[in-house]
Amino acid sequence: MNISYNWLKRYLPTELPAGEIARILTDIGLEVEGFEKIETVRGGLQGVVVAEVLTCTDHPDSDHLHLTTVDVGSGEPLQIVCGAPNCRAGLKVLCATVGAVLYPGGGEEEFKIKRSKIRGVESLGMLCAEDELGIGTAHDGIMELPSDAPVGMAAREYLHIEDDYLIQIGLTPNRVDAASHIGVARDLAAYLRSRGERIEVQWPDVSAFAPDNRDLPVKIRVENTEAAPRYAGVTVTGCKIGPSPEWMQNCLRAAGIHPKNNLVDITNFVLFELGQPLHAFDAAKIEGREVVVRTCADGTPFVTLDGVERKLTSQDLMICSAERPMCIAGVFGGLDSGIGDGTTDVFIESAYFNPVWVRKTAKRFGLNTDSSFRFERGADPNLQVYAAKRAALLMKELAGGTISSDVTDIYPAPIGDFVFDVSLRRINALIGKEIPEETLRRIIGALEVKILAEKGDGELTVAVPPYRVDVRREADLVEEILRIYGYNNVELPAHVRSTLSYAPRPDRNRLMNLAADFLSANGFTEIMSNSLTKGAYYEGLTSCPAERCVRILNPLSADLNVMRQTLLFNMLEAVALNVNRKNGDLKLYEFGNCYFYDEAKRSEADRLAPYSEEYRLAIAVTGVSTPHSWNTKPGKASFFTLRAVAEKLLRRFGIDIYALETETLESDLFSEGLTMALNGRELLRIGSVAPAIRRRTDLKQEVYFLEMNFDVLVRSTRKHRIVAAELSKFPEVKRDLALLIDKRVTFSELRDAAFAAERKLLRSVSLFDVYEGDKLPEGKKSYALSFVLEDKTRTLDEKTIERVMGNLVRQFEQRCGAQVRA
Repeated sequence: MNISYNWLKRYLPTELPAGEIARILTDIGLEVEGFEKIETVRGGLQGVVVAEVLTCTDHPDSDHLHLTTVDVGSGEPLQIVCGAPNCRAGLKVLCATVGAVLYPGGGEEEFKIKRSKIRGVESLGMLCAEDELGIGTAHDGIMELPSDAPVGMAAREYLHIEDDYLIQIGLTPNRVDAASHIGVARDLAAYLRSRGERIEVQWPDVSAFAPDNRDLPVKIRVENTEAAPRYAGVTVTGCKIGPSPEWMQNCLRAAGIHPKNNLVDITNFVLFELGQPLHAFDAAKIEGREVVVRTCADGTPFVTLDGVERKLTSQDLMICSAERPMCIAGVFGGLDSGIGDGTTDVFIESAYFNPVWVRKTAKRFGLNTDSSFRFERGADPNLQVYAAKRAALLMKELAGGTISSDVTDIYPAPIGDFVFDVSLRRINALIGKEIPEETLRRIIGALEVKILAEKGDGELTVAVPPYRVDVRREADLVEEILRIYGYNNVELPAHVRSTLSYAPRPDRNRLMNLAADFLSANGFTEIMSNSLTKGAYYEGLTSCPAERCVRILNPLSADLNVMRQTLLFNMLEAVALNVNRKNGDLKLYEFGNCYFYDEAKRSEADRLAPYSEEYRLAIAVTGVSTPHSWNTKPGKASFFTLRAVAEKLLRRFGIDIYALETETLESDLFSEGLTMALNGRELLRIGSVAPAIRRRTDLKQEVYFLEMNFDVLVRSTRKHRIVAAELSKFPEVKRDLALLIDKRVTFSELRDAAFAAERKLLRSVSLFDVYEGDKLPEGKKSYALSFVLEDKTRTLDEKTIERVMGNLVRQFEQRCGAQVRA
């Protein structure tokens, strides 16, 4: 919310500087997020003064320049060379003296006035045209002032140029009452009155409102009073479309609104002045001179101001004429009923709409306007008639209109004050400080809260005006009192009572954040899904049987009737959602609990015995894992893409991946995959999701999925100490071996055999080729291994390298039955 300092002072008679007001607003809960000085004329015309041309003669070396002497009110006249055709003796002008900085045309480029020589004659300033000062566009001569303009007066003062300050307030959802200049003024006045100042908000005077005639009555009929508890309207005829005055345009620009024309600008001005949204209809386009507030049939087409045709539902409140819908109530106007260049007669709508109806409609159509923002959070239900009168009077003043009807106000069930009891003793208890009763009563009065009755012992019955939609109980009023009293005025107690708590070791939350950081840094996106899911997903499964589902006794729908046993289906729903929107290249992860029911564990003594839960981490990849580039070909995600991520993640937690017990996965959730166990407990499952499972979410493309029991990982994590060591001064040596081995032999066995043969010099073992083909004996395969050797005390000689490689070969032959291939 943008607040203009100058605009604010229209309603609050205070000389507080803008910076102090910004500080106060933050102290009372309207946090100032930005503070900016706005110059009406860039540079503020510093160094520019009213001057009089005393003499004007032709320049001796030019046929169009003049030599002038100019009185600038400083004593000695200045000699200035001027080329303006209208320069003459006796003329009052604006003179930029030496040192002044101008911004011609109001742009960013500056022009500094210096002592100079023009055609050999010294010039000590410049007589300025409108565009050179940045206050207009005229350049046909110097700007002529009236003869009574006082010489020596600063141009800033003579032209009544005022700088403004823009105060940007970060409104919280409960403070819609401050979404206007009057609202902010009301809060500042409460603060100042609570400090003993006698100050009141000066509301614009509408006492002059009266119909000039009744030539354009418009009948109003409200069919849905739940959605529109109050609806008011008035007509103004004979308006002339044109630009709004400069003062109004400056106000709107400060609020972030681009001025359009006087009629539209007036509705926007009143919105940011009072906080009451208005809508102006072209009265000539209201068929039957009747406004009907109702809903329309499902599927009714309606074209909004942005030119988009939208299909209405029976839950969208519409403002209609006798024949057709004209506006989505409180949200967006229609294309064919708003103010146009030919509009002369106007119907002004000023209403209070049900916040729930407006919010649902705005979200349904994806619309967010200044009006819907306020209606959704709750406008003041007592402001509609006043706002309509204010707008009508402005149209009469600024557009030459005539008020042609009384204000029609449909308000069958008035909304009253919020009445509740409050205790002065409990106020102090909640705040944590003994505030004098006199101070509390003064703040309550400053907040425009009425005390209806006193029951003794500090018990009060109060009435809060309905514009404070969030103050409906004692605790809410305590919060209001505290923010006006000042949070900073509540001292910290001398003694703090606290209980010591110890984080579990290892700390699951810390490790979860560590895993999330790792995955996000590797291009994965975290998702969050509902623990409730569709029971039909588990029908017919053996790995996650339906009878193990924790069922909801009163489900909201058939799609949310059980607690999930696995994160897989939530992940597939997220993938399907993205794929259906042309985003099929995904890397996702999710943390969440899974829930299980086991009838065999039922116990009379413990009703929770059959229920259990596990905290899990799910990771999925699908589509292209390596994007297309000029120097790379796109690479499709595969099982090995996901396995590589899993191994890196486990290494990040200090898990020796070669110590994992790996088995082929047999599950109806996966077409192929692996399980990995650690110390006899299953750690994770990884594989390609079975086509039958993908079809349950209408997915056709391959999805590779990993689900990890995160609690098992946490319990297996050991604390790492990072030790720095000096880099070796001696080079590494790399050697390769191709081995013919039985198909049952794994790389892990070969790696263990290698380190058993040589621990001192062997640094790493890696597998870089696997071959299983027709040229090999039955039941055999070929592994190509790479070995890195290093001695940190000397350079390895060939004899030592041959000895190490010989030891490795003997170990492979003895322990794994391997043969070295030529």
